[in-house]
Amino acid sequence: MNRLALTAQIVERGAVRYTPAGLPALDVRLAHDSQVVQDGAPRRVFLEIHALAIGDEMVRRLGSLAVGATADFSGFLARQRNGRGVMLHINGIDTPARESAA
Repeated sequence: MNRLALTAQIVERGAVRYTPAGLPALDVRLAHDSQVVQDGAPRRVFLEIHALAIGDEMVRRLGSLAVGATADFSGFLARQRNGRGVMLHINGIDTPARESAA
């Protein structure tokens, strides 16, 4: 199974573009910073990941979030278009109540 759930902050957002099939697409860079326990010891986890939303609804929802906003993102991992690294393909966005009320 290829499924990822990540609470992250939007640190960079591109302009809406269109796929060859005519679907809207929006690229963002997400940052995650937390502490987890690994083998009984605390470990700080920080990462940045390139993410992509495709389709009217996901692009609209992602585009409504400001750079700096935090949300819960879900989706799947795939290769980046250039073949280097991985990209999160977003198919779910859940914003905490404090973010959506602002």
